[in-house]
Amino acid sequence: MNEYTAGETAAAVSKPKVAQARKKVNFRFIRTEIDKPFCLLILVLLVFGIVMMFSASYARALAVEGDGYVYLVKQVKAAGIGLVAMILASFLDYHFFQNTVIAYLFFAGAYIVTFITSFVGTSTADATRWLDFGAFQLQPSEILKVAMIVVFAYIMSCNFPMFKKWQYSTLPFAIILGMVIFVLMLQRHMSAVLLMSIIAITMMFVSGMPKKHFFIFLGIGLLGIAALVLYKIFVDGDFGYITDRIESWRNPMSDPSNKTLQTYNSLIAIGSGGVFGLGFGESRQKYLYLPESQNDFVFSVVCEELGFVGALAVILLFVMFILRGYYIATYAKDRFGMLLAAGITTQIGVQALLNIAVASNAFPNTGISLPFFSYGGTALIIQLAEMGILLSISRQSNTKK
Repeated sequence: MNEYTAGETAAAVSKPKVAQARKKVNFRFIRTEIDKPFCLLILVLLVFGIVMMFSASYARALAVEGDGYVYLVKQVKAAGIGLVAMILASFLDYHFFQNTVIAYLFFAGAYIVTFITSFVGTSTADATRWLDFGAFQLQPSEILKVAMIVVFAYIMSCNFPMFKKWQYSTLPFAIILGMVIFVLMLQRHMSAVLLMSIIAITMMFVSGMPKKHFFIFLGIGLLGIAALVLYKIFVDGDFGYITDRIESWRNPMSDPSNKTLQTYNSLIAIGSGGVFGLGFGESRQKYLYLPESQNDFVFSVVCEELGFVGALAVILLFVMFILRGYYIATYAKDRFGMLLAAGITTQIGVQALLNIAVASNAFPNTGISLPFFSYGGTALIIQLAEMGILLSISRQSNTKK
């Protein structure tokens, strides 16, 4: 039976059920059947993504590293670690995170490491987002995404009976989101700011909070972000690169040798693919014409090599992922599981949507990666671990396995 049935209202939920939302540390393994269609979808995305990342990265790896297989080997290793994490997480009862100490410590730890990275991390293009440990590189903001989803789901499941009061329905989430935006702006990580904001707003919308509180929070939040951006652009002058990206989006032909280089070559790659593409491995733009072809613009290489058909296949795979992820959320055992599944599904879905939109110049360049496809060990490991959490939720859900 669900922790909160559809007919319950905040006023009708009794105090014992509030206590049920705050569980003791529940470290146990569940061995019921997982959602097989969703698991198969994950594996297809993973294999397809690694193959296309290899094709997109070969020329750069050969030119920069002297070995065309360097990025492939690193990505396969990360995928192996991620699959182990996914399997373990799929058996672990997801209620392990439904505990005050676990939820808050997870968020606090991820936040502190991300904050420290802003000052001592490795910088690339004026963005300080990485910690180097020899041959291993960690991007703490990727962990912060998951931590925010976990702490949001936990607080929402605890506070749901008191959602009629704004102190419980909006204030905690406004504070947490504000903290997250602050630390990400220290890193000049605007794509993550946008992604985290969308995740937070989506989770707040599906949490069952009063619409009045939701729209007031949304309005104040949008005004606050707009005021901050305007201040940074016109007073502080620190956001000049954002205005450059907006101008590049509006006119990708304006400066193809410098400011609009990525967008310009991305559009050439997409247009060159036609209906069926040039063939796997036959991309021309990946030969150092298109920057970050193995990362932010791997979708452009997919379009060039596999054409409209290949691009449509990628989009359909992510659409199926989103639908099945929300299906698992809909039939989750309890409110915590529903919110956790909705948050993770939103993260992957919105990230994919933004990346594809950027590659096709439907949205300004945000520097956001394509889940399962873009090169990046930390991101891939964490994404697969998140898939394990979704599979764990599916083990205890009412879905048809």
